[in-house]
Amino acid sequence: MSFLSGKSRSSSATSTPNAAVVGSRSSDAVEVNVGSKTIATTTTLPVNGNGFLPSDNVDKVAILDAGSQYGKVIDRRIRELNVYTDILPLETPLSVLLEKKYKAVIISGGPSSVYGEGVLSFDAQIFNSPVPVLGICYGFQLLNKVYGGTIAKTSRRNDGQTEVAVDESSPLFKKLKTQQQVLLTHGDSVIAPVPAELKVIAKYHELVVGLANEKNKKYGLQFHPEVDLTTNGAQIFSNFLFDIAEVKPNFRMNEREKECLHFLKTNIKNKTVLLLASGGVDSTVCAALLSKVVPKDKLIVLHIDNGFMRKNESQEVVKNLSKLGLNVIHRNYSERFHYARRRRPEEDDGAEYVSVMSPTLSETIDPEEKRKIIGDTFMELANHVLKDELKLDMTDVLLCQGTLRPDLIESASKIASHKADAIKTHHNDTNFVRLLRDKGLVIEPLKDFHKDEVRKLGMDLGLPEEMVYRHPFPGPGLAVRVICASEPYKARDYDRTVILLRIICSFSDPVWHLSVLHESVKQSLTPEEITFLEAATREHKIAGHVLPIRSVGVQGDGRSFKHVAALSTDESSRIPWLVLFRLAELIPRICQSISRVAYAFGPRIIYEVEFITETTLTPFHVVTKIQEVDAIAQQVLWDSGCYRKIAQMPVILIPVEFDVDTVDPQYPGRKHSVVLRPFISNDFMTGKAAIPGQDLPEEVVIKMAQSVAEVGGVSRVLYDLTCKPPGTTEWE
Repeated sequence: MSFLSGKSRSSSATSTPNAAVVGSRSSDAVEVNVGSKTIATTTTLPVNGNGFLPSDNVDKVAILDAGSQYGKVIDRRIRELNVYTDILPLETPLSVLLEKKYKAVIISGGPSSVYGEGVLSFDAQIFNSPVPVLGICYGFQLLNKVYGGTIAKTSRRNDGQTEVAVDESSPLFKKLKTQQQVLLTHGDSVIAPVPAELKVIAKYHELVVGLANEKNKKYGLQFHPEVDLTTNGAQIFSNFLFDIAEVKPNFRMNEREKECLHFLKTNIKNKTVLLLASGGVDSTVCAALLSKVVPKDKLIVLHIDNGFMRKNESQEVVKNLSKLGLNVIHRNYSERFHYARRRRPEEDDGAEYVSVMSPTLSETIDPEEKRKIIGDTFMELANHVLKDELKLDMTDVLLCQGTLRPDLIESASKIASHKADAIKTHHNDTNFVRLLRDKGLVIEPLKDFHKDEVRKLGMDLGLPEEMVYRHPFPGPGLAVRVICASEPYKARDYDRTVILLRIICSFSDPVWHLSVLHESVKQSLTPEEITFLEAATREHKIAGHVLPIRSVGVQGDGRSFKHVAALSTDESSRIPWLVLFRLAELIPRICQSISRVAYAFGPRIIYEVEFITETTLTPFHVVTKIQEVDAIAQQVLWDSGCYRKIAQMPVILIPVEFDVDTVDPQYPGRKHSVVLRPFISNDFMTGKAAIPGQDLPEEVVIKMAQSVAEVGGVSRVLYDLTCKPPGTTEWE
């Protein structure tokens, strides 16, 4: 028996997937009879927006969408293997899948739980059919549940790149070695023993992360083979599709440029088009495409400066777009944005507001509210330019946007998924934009693309390399890189989290050894992790502090909004980066109220950070400060020749002043701290923080930190150590 073998439950009548299971969620639904049950499905099944169907002799794979952030990535990975896919609702019945002759089914991950209230509708007969099935994350847990297994929350989460052990004898892992780097992001776990009909094919220490009924060609993986953080995911899909499901790779994708141009010609015809151009690669590629199909007198390119651009950014944007032969209308509406409000719809995320009007942007604390105000104000001011200056009406013009698939997924747009959680609202997918989209007034030729695909298209269009590989910059600009706060944030379990973090950072200290919490931490660790913590905390004096602020994250396909942990040491001449990055992996797994970890340059932090510097976008110095520190950090990166080594580097201003010995809540904090986030990613759905000394020269990172620290009003400089997940690329 190999170490992957696990005890199985005895076979029972309840472990056979022979009945449909019906949940409570559906959308645009009609009822379909499945055996003795009735389930819901949508009237129009494909939701991936491809706009065409394959010929009858092309093998097809169905992706059943459970609300995953990575559903479209699954679609992309399979199409890259020359296999046609349709993304369908999770509740699609087996009868439809058989009628449409799908050769295999893949069930995506999702933010929901497979037990309790709100369980999603699905047809359990799929697991008892002749169709090969691969369940991912949520789909893996469905497989286990339908066969009679148990799923429950455990004492720790798993979010991030992890090494698992796979059974090399399984057809799913053909050509792979036992140890594999994968992405795990989940709170619920399969609990051993597993059902007798299922075989354990992958484990993360004692945790089951892979199951199979090889005879019936039913497979499940807790980890995500579709993302870049799973290094051999393409081989796993290849094994499933070609060896297990015997799918033929007989689908060819059309040339993307021709496909986009055809889409634009078909939808625009002779209408006038308004392009809101930020100057980023997405809107620039849209501009290049539009210039090929829209006459100059019918194309309006509008660049709006919202006051939160980088230093001198707007002038550079206009210059670059003009080089493409475009006539750009440039308007500076900084003051209008600062005092902008928005009218909140009654159904706005189910929130209960005191007023239907939001506070002004300059008074707004909540990051989602900031994004929505900015997004709606962009549209209102664009309408103002059209109506008052160009004498056009918004209903007479098509709005073209460089919206990408991740934008729609993270905003929980129905275009991307009916079941995804909203992670953050993108400025190109606000309620205002959705209303225009419903009226057929929005065209988005890149909505099925990821960032790396857009860059390839940009190069194919002949755009200058410096435009194509310009680092992404959020539509709301630096407004969402200033963490606003009016009071300290402390989660319900703040005190416990503070102690847990101290225990982790000084794990080997005998003072903790009789602590119940120390034992609790120890029980949630693997033997290897215990050995690491004991050795690392003996060799290095590391302090861990829970900051009284929150940052947005993505965990288990859902949005999180949790504390940030700051680590510090006295080893300024020899920063133990690899130890710090390993701690950044472990801390969010154990401390459920922390989703992001950063290293604070300078001496070890002594005083607790109890209070914050009250911060909004109102004071002039706040906006100028973030513009100044961002410009300094970006310039150091550019001058070093390392700009292309990373995908992006957000610079964030946080309302935290360190090294202050006070417990007086009336103490008026005056300083801010600055966070550097050099980030590595291809598709921006997942990624990792750049490791100094490996991904970036350490001397470049140190120079950035030292240069930023010289700016007046900066308390400390921090370096974000967090992968995505659990932390998003941006902090808000």
